[in-house]
Order: sequence, then C-alpha cells, then structure tokens
Amino acid sequence: TDNGTEFVNQTLRDYYEEDGISHETSVACSPQQNGVVERRNRTLIEEARTMLIYAQASLFLWAEAVATACFTQNRSIIRLRHGKTPYELLHTDIGIFIGYAPSKKAFRIYNRLSRRIVETIHVDFDELTTMASEQRSSGPAQPMQPMQPM
Repeated sequence: TDNGTEFVNQTLRDYYEEDGISHETSVACSPQQNGVVERRNRTLIEEARTMLIYAQASLFLWAEAVATACFTQNRSIIRLRHGKTPYELLHTDIGIFIGYAPSKKAFRIYNRLSRRIVETIHVDFDELTTMASEQRSSGPAQPMQPMQPM
C-alpha cells in the first residue's frame, strides 16, 4: 500500500501479524504502484454511500453497507475473461456427476478435492469439454443396428 491510514494502522498490523501476512508498502504519493486497490476501495465506499443515501439510513449501518457492497461486487462479473465472478473463481470445485439424490431434488456430485460426495442443486455441467475429448476418431461412425420389434 502507499502508507495510507486505511491499510497502515495498529488494528491491521495486529491482523497481519496474527495471520502471518507480510504487509509491504509502496512509495508515498505514487498511485501508479497502488491504483487497483485504491480504486477498489473507492468503489466500495461510493457504493456503500449510495446504498445508505438511497435507503435514507443512518451512518451506524456503515459497516453493513460496506460489507454488502463487497459481497455484491465479489458476485458480479467484472471481467468476462473467464465468464465467472471473482467469488466463483475462488470457490469453484470441479466435481464428477454420479447420480441423483434419492430423497430430494438434487444432484450427487463427487468432489475430488474434499473426496466427499455432496448433494446439491448448484451445478454447472460442462458437457461440451467432455464430449470433445471423447471424439478421438476421425473415421466414420459405426452403423446403427436395426431395432427388433417386441
């Protein structure tokens, strides 16, 4: 950071030390070195201020407004490079579909990282990647067998 008081204070020093975070500062008055975090902080402040003004709410809700602004920004697509929100990029696990939950409307997914089977409705299926990797042969398809009448 640029030695601004929003990141250089005793509360944050204690937090950095407790969590083993190495806090480095840049040269003072050099926004080129710190532009992204400064802009992000400014956007959060402006969004929180707008929420409070629009709701005609008191300033004692300031922390809640900032937390809500941060929550919504982390779940909004900012850049379409990956087509995902920052939250999804940090919290996405790739699983294997193994079936349907027997007692509720949910999918059963094997999570490779946790090595557990989870039941969830929050699933994005990526069928195209799998289908593309299965099509290894460039030859003609096998002819279909005629169906037998029952």
